[in-house]
Amino acid sequence: MKNHKHYLHQFLLLLFLFACISSQNSSAQRIVGLDNWFNRETNATTGQPFHYLWTDTEWSGYSRWGDIFKAKGASITTIEKPTASVLKTIDIYIIVDPDTASESKAPNYIMNDDIKAVKKWVKKGGVLAVLANDAPNCEFTHLNQLMKDFGMAFNHVTLHPVTGTQFETGASTNLPDHPLFRGVSKIYIKEISDIRLSGNARAILSENGKVLIAESSFGKGYVFAIGDPWIYNEYIDHDRLPESFQNRKAAENLTEWLLSKVNK
Repeated sequence: MKNHKHYLHQFLLLLFLFACISSQNSSAQRIVGLDNWFNRETNATTGQPFHYLWTDTEWSGYSRWGDIFKAKGASITTIEKPTASVLKTIDIYIIVDPDTASESKAPNYIMNDDIKAVKKWVKKGGVLAVLANDAPNCEFTHLNQLMKDFGMAFNHVTLHPVTGTQFETGASTNLPDHPLFRGVSKIYIKEISDIRLSGNARAILSENGKVLIAESSFGKGYVFAIGDPWIYNEYIDHDRLPESFQNRKAAENLTEWLLSKVNK
């Protein structure tokens, strides 16, 4: 009988250790879905999808951000229409620069069924990151219909205008004490729309009374917003930016922050 108890104890201990390991692996392997439905531009020369995509390795792409997510233990994927069945397969949903009629012959606007599905998914613990753009490069009307229940709305303006290589005009240096800016003293944001806040939405970065980056809790979930695609390949490293800018470190911080906010 004594041996049976010993073996049972060992068996239960192994089950417990296996459960702990499985739990750790599950939480580490977050799935990050990048929209290619509302942002669906194609290259005029090649006819191939491009602009803010994981697969776009040119300056216009997000391939380097995708590499950061993978280095942090997440997997990345590209999704089209955000139905409930699609959203339940991902932990983080990134929407970037929804198309205007001038960017697409038949833009896929954010419609009521999309809003309903996304809101329900966030409320259950999903993380939504919206990186919009400035006027007139982003479709704000339908995007703001999605954002309003999260306490945010993008203004149809252009702040931080930059001419040529006058990069300092796009610099932000008065950075707050927030995990996004841990170890960061200077970032570059070129031509950005600001954000109106309501409800429990809060500013992350403000300048001259204008909110440039914001966040909000919604149910068990989290929403991050900035009025610019911001950390695409052209401006994440120092291909063009002077060494004083720390967009790469900010991108790493943002990646860790978004992964930490998943509550599913």
